[in-house]
Amino acid sequence: MSILRMPAVKAETGHRSHASIYSAVSAGLFTKPVNIGQRAVGWPSNEVQAINAARIAGHTEDQIRELVKALHAKRTLVAAPQG
Repeated sequence: MSILRMPAVKAETGHRSHASIYSAVSAGLFTKPVNIGQRAVGWPSNEVQAINAARIAGHTEDQIRELVKALHAKRTLVAAPQG
């Protein structure tokens, strides 16, 4: 897995602008970015790929919202300390 910066996310998704990505985030149709520096964010490549696959498969917006929720939940599981 890699972290994609905005130009790569736009290229992968077909979005034309930063605003369209952030509108999708606000609508629950795209995952929130992760901080990778003081003034830098990116998106895990596996999340971008999963959302693209759902769109290609013809999933509804409600189904994509559920996918986004699941992807966010998976982030917390991966980040949880093992013990």
